[in-house]
Amino acid sequence: MRRKAIELAAVATAAVPGLTPTAVSSAPDDPADFDSALLLDSEGKRWRVRSPRHAEASARLETEFLVLRAFAPAIRAELPFLMPTVAGSVRLGSLSTFVYSHLGGITRSVEEMTAGPDSLAREIGAALAAIHDLPRAIVSNADLPSYTPNEFRQRRLNELDQAATTGKIPPALLLRWEHALEDVSLWRFNPSVVHGDLHEDNLLVEGPRVTAVTGWTDLRIGDPADDFAWLVASNEQDFVDAVLDAYTTARRDKPDKHLLRRAALSAEFALAQYLVKGIAAGDATMVAEAEEMLATLASDIAEHGGQPISVEPLPSAAAAAVTGAAAPAAPSSGAQAAGSGAGPGMRAADGGAPVPVPPVTVLPVPAVQPAVHVTPLPADPAPAPAPAGGEGGAGAGSGTGEGTKTNSPDVPGGPDDTSTAALTIVDVHKN
Repeated sequence: MRRKAIELAAVATAAVPGLTPTAVSSAPDDPADFDSALLLDSEGKRWRVRSPRHAEASARLETEFLVLRAFAPAIRAELPFLMPTVAGSVRLGSLSTFVYSHLGGITRSVEEMTAGPDSLAREIGAALAAIHDLPRAIVSNADLPSYTPNEFRQRRLNELDQAATTGKIPPALLLRWEHALEDVSLWRFNPSVVHGDLHEDNLLVEGPRVTAVTGWTDLRIGDPADDFAWLVASNEQDFVDAVLDAYTTARRDKPDKHLLRRAALSAEFALAQYLVKGIAAGDATMVAEAEEMLATLASDIAEHGGQPISVEPLPSAAAAAVTGAAAPAAPSSGAQAAGSGAGPGMRAADGGAPVPVPPVTVLPVPAVQPAVHVTPLPADPAPAPAPAGGEGGAGAGSGTGEGTKTNSPDVPGGPDDTSTAALTIVDVHKN
């Protein structure tokens, strides 16, 4: 059951005693898994509420709670961005809803990010490097998953087998992905701490800066390429290269040369995962949407050749089946058989030969519009703890519906304080 923003505001008052919302707006999130809202309280403090839509999503939020507790203040202080702090939670039936202290910054679409300044690309690269350089003890102490390269590859092969049983994956895609997963040379990488659910809605930015990273529900030790999938899917190669350059400079360990190939595979395979998820949930809309995106991806690859994934080229007959062409696969470069060369962009494969990059959109979850509708909450008939009335609180909410930018997110005490000490602004024991 989907919860409206005003319902989430009521739930938040049960999770955080003393919280008095005066305005509420919707917030971007993964729509298949969570309902989210931003709240403004009577003291000018803002909060974020995340409510799961099913048991698996609730388990992810509970895992995130453990993850956030594992980030000691000393570790947080070394990160170039802020992280959420859980203010309270409430269990409704079998599902747990969490309330977080609000973090400064706003979400931007991939298109807005790639059109932004070069400094934003450097910030994203530095943020990714900081995540991947986190101590592995954070993951192991929280008893979270840890995979070697081969274990990760085998896990993805098992997922591919499961997706194939649906009968809804185009055969050319199954062949393309299977070949990449069996190409052992592609899977030689050093595992690292991985965010696991990184995309534009989990990055908060303010101008050219990344102010915060959210959505820590899938932290694990695994393939760092997974955190690049959303970038590779944008097909903005200059932006991706700028992020990768900053990432390579900032990381303690040099990234492997096939990172972007595996990121492209992860971006494509996310559609199959979305399909399986929709079938498991019995959501016909999700299934139809996934089938449409898979068909579009298969068509684009047949026409243009697709982004390079495998290091070893497909056999000629198999390559022709993937690209839809009768000609043999392109030799020597390690890329898949190329299309006509009329693709909208070119990039260099590892061997140096250019291969076309088609405009293939492979992000599985439909983009969610940022919060634009702010609902003022009716004033409590009892005396309000803040001097402003219900309309005053709504006015403040309306003024910040697009996200009030923090002048100095590192200085605690202001109304937009985003530090881990920001919760002291609200007296949660206040009657």
